[in-house]
Amino acid sequence: MNLAVLGAQWGDEGKGKIVDLLTPRFDIVARYQGGHNAGHTVFVNGTKFVLRLIPSGMLHPGITCVIGNGVVVDPEALFAEVDELSRNGIDVGDRLVVSDKAHLILPYHRDLDLLAEARRGERKIGTTSRGIGPAYEDKIARRGIRVGDLADPDALEQNVRDNVLARNRLVHDSTMDWKPVFDQLLAHAARLQPWVRDISLMLNDAMSDGRCILFEGAQGTLLDIDHGTYPYVTSSNASIGGVCTGLGIGPRAIGGVLGVAKAYTTRVGEGPLPTELVGEMGNRLRDSGNEYGAVTGRPRRCGWYDAVAVRYGVRINGLDALALTKLDVLDGLDRIDVCTSYRCGSRRLTEFPSDVGQLSSCEPIYESLPGWSTPTRGIRRFSELPENARRYIARLEEISGVPAAIVSTGSEREHTIVRDDQRFQIPDRRVPA
Repeated sequence: MNLAVLGAQWGDEGKGKIVDLLTPRFDIVARYQGGHNAGHTVFVNGTKFVLRLIPSGMLHPGITCVIGNGVVVDPEALFAEVDELSRNGIDVGDRLVVSDKAHLILPYHRDLDLLAEARRGERKIGTTSRGIGPAYEDKIARRGIRVGDLADPDALEQNVRDNVLARNRLVHDSTMDWKPVFDQLLAHAARLQPWVRDISLMLNDAMSDGRCILFEGAQGTLLDIDHGTYPYVTSSNASIGGVCTGLGIGPRAIGGVLGVAKAYTTRVGEGPLPTELVGEMGNRLRDSGNEYGAVTGRPRRCGWYDAVAVRYGVRINGLDALALTKLDVLDGLDRIDVCTSYRCGSRRLTEFPSDVGQLSSCEPIYESLPGWSTPTRGIRRFSELPENARRYIARLEEISGVPAAIVSTGSEREHTIVRDDQRFQIPDRRVPA
């Protein structure tokens, strides 16, 4: 069975660790959207790896890792990541596959990203300014340059020339020369070429041969361009629909959907966060959870678990189960609050509102649960968790509507509880090597 793993909150839920943990059960790990604005952090034997474009399965030998057509690729960022992995003893070799239909992020996209954010002023989105949004804009406007275009230098030259000249008209006093951009792309083409494939055909052939695929999402459901807290969202479909459009596979290929959620809530950038905590408790969660962006280093906004938001993620994605991460961050708290509904004026809402203005005016309605003093870090059996931690998880399952099939109790691979109680069966089938 193939499995999709995606974020059920505002991103940064710990998807990298969960994908890395599950990878040995699969043959292929395929990333379907986003760009190098994503930062999936994985700890292996005390070594920290931050994967931005390359799927988190790359840390396991023998696994094929796919960058889908729904991803926007900055060649320089990709090569830097490959080289960084090599320095840490991870050989990418021919295990990486890049879609010929994936769009490229070019130098002028980064400039346009900075310009757009500056023009928004107080209404800024809080982007990473890595050119992600402008690259997707060019894709939708049908002027983007794709990985496969590098094979036709004549057509590529004309496209680069047109795009750079158009960019110069948008950016005041800009005189970017198109020729160095074109020459750089030709140099990139030589290194990219061995990895380029029609990944839709490749993945469908693999499934016909009985191979299992783990679909890896970036960001989170509430940052989805269509279903997130628009306009404070990313530029791609981070929810389940992005799997099909971003990889060229049919919906029946998705055998199960696992949502990743923290035991509390975080968000980076602007936009509403109903359960946000300021002051001592917010700082305590941030420091204990090391809540700083893996790519940007920006401090994350922290709050209590928002069951209204997670229930929305369950509905949008058809989640079968949750992987609950960072339970250990809550160790030592006397009481833990959980948002079960919102109060908006005189109304009580149990469903996540689609209007961002309404969401901004909502106040969380909390249920308070007893904390636990016994440390949970590193625990690998559910029965060994403190009683109040088990009760906390059970309550989150009840109000979120799905079971917690995985519970993470630390940053290392082995700091994980995989629950084998038939509530959700994690796939475990690979074609023998």
